[in-house]
Amino acid sequence: QVQLVESGGGLVQAGGSLRLSCAASGTISAINVMGWYRQAPGKQREFLATITKSGSTTYADSVKGRFTCSSDNAKNTVYLQMNNLNPEDTAVYYCYTRSRWNGRDYWGQGTQVTVSS
Repeated sequence: QVQLVESGGGLVQAGGSLRLSCAASGTISAINVMGWYRQAPGKQREFLATITKSGSTTYADSVKGRFTCSSDNAKNTVYLQMNNLNPEDTAVYYCYTRSRWNGRDYWGQGTQVTVSS
C-alpha cells in the first residue's frame, strides 16, 4: 500500500507562486514514478508533470516554463513549484503514482489552489 498526502495549496493573487508538496508513505519501494494532476469543477483531470526517482521530468505544454517538479528522495517527497499563476490554474491538485509491484493506482486527497484576479 502507498499513501500520498498533498499540501501547500491556498489562495494567491494572479502572478503569485505556490509550492505544493506530496509526501509518500507505505511501500515506498513500489514507487518508481510520481506525477501531478489537477482538476477544475466540471472538467476532466489534467496531467501536469511527472518525475522519476532518478530526477527525470516531463511537463504538459500548458505549464511548461511556469511549473517545476522536483523531489527529495530522502524525505519521500515530491514538489511542484508553481510560478506566474493565473486564474485558469484554479483547481484541486493531486499527486499520483502507480505501484510497480501490483499495478495499482494511488492518488492523494488533493489540495485546493485558488488564484484570484
